[in-house]
Amino acid sequence: MMQDTDPMKIITTDLLNAMIALAGRNPRRRTNYNIHESADDPVQRYLIAARMDSYFRPHRHPVVAEFAIVVLGRFDVLVFDDDGRVIRRVPVGPGTGAVGFELQPGVWHSWVPMTDAAVFAEVKEGPYTPRTAAEFAPWSPAEGTPEAALFLDRMRRADAGTLPA
Repeated sequence: MMQDTDPMKIITTDLLNAMIALAGRNPRRRTNYNIHESADDPVQRYLIAARMDSYFRPHRHPVVAEFAIVVLGRFDVLVFDDDGRVIRRVPVGPGTGAVGFELQPGVWHSWVPMTDAAVFAEVKEGPYTPRTAAEFAPWSPAEGTPEAALFLDRMRRADAGTLPA
């Protein structure tokens, strides 16, 4: 784990493994670890660990860009048009040829875990405010619903140019 008294924050494999274990016990099948000190920080930095059955509802960040690097496992990042059609599918993670990306504000996207132990680091402009953090796609089912698991399965198989719905 990171040492709070140390001026250098070290991200350890023990931390990643603990996050993956915690994600396995979480109903959302994921967990996050904030590296930044508070929601008021001008730069938000955190790690997100996910299990393969975690559903990241398609969303967009209206006013901030998203920068991410996958540090463990693999995700497919799907980019959608306004109607929910997949316009791009990018495998991201060690061994895929892409380990990270930056996404401009206002782009519909979702993370699809493709391995059962996957972690990414994300950086966004702060401060964090729920009002501007994310807007969920109206064509996607809400998290925690039976439809969400079906939608995740369809996203897992969707190719560019298709609708996962």
